[in-house]
Amino acid sequence: MSSRQAAVPASEPPEVSVLIVDDHPVVRDGLAMMLDSQDGIRVIGVASEGAAGVRQAVALQPDVVLMDLAMPGVDGIEATRLMTASGREQAIVVLTTFGDAEHVMAALDAGAVGYLMKDATPEEIAGAVRSAGAGESPLDPRVARTLIDARRAPLPGSREPHLTGKQTEILALLAEGGSNRQIARRLGISEKTVKAHLTQVYAALEVTDRVQAALWYRANH
Repeated sequence: MSSRQAAVPASEPPEVSVLIVDDHPVVRDGLAMMLDSQDGIRVIGVASEGAAGVRQAVALQPDVVLMDLAMPGVDGIEATRLMTASGREQAIVVLTTFGDAEHVMAALDAGAVGYLMKDATPEEIAGAVRSAGAGESPLDPRVARTLIDARRAPLPGSREPHLTGKQTEILALLAEGGSNRQIARRLGISEKTVKAHLTQVYAALEVTDRVQAALWYRANH
């Protein structure tokens, strides 16, 4: 018997399953073909409008949903809101032609974790899918700048929020794109503790999710 041991293959990240919701067949089919050709990504469903997308999300339980905004019937904002209300933690990433603050904020408020423009490269779209699947919040840099500029105007009665040192540290790591698991490992604390701190951070900043918290940090540091 040979004394040589078989090489142990390196562990690969889990496959990210994707649902595409877009009313344009050429865009929808092109995205599906492109993403299916990427390592570690599998398209498990497509839908041509929001209501069908919500049904598909319930039936297929994808890790990531790529969501168009302008669709007949139930649009992308409402579909995102309905998917978020279902309680399942799929990561919804908007892929659209609208880059104005009103559309972006509406999508994020509805529960989207990421926002890309449709002129993004295939590599950028695939990277955003992987990031969202890993618990991160992919944002087109132009979209991030739009939101930062929109939030620079002070609100009447606004005040500097009080954050503890630990909360500020967690917020800084979140703004760098860290997931709860990555932040927990970095700081040597549990994911449950990270989530508890983030709940307090959101309340102090008067925001509703990690994307808005990250944007606040980038605008103020």
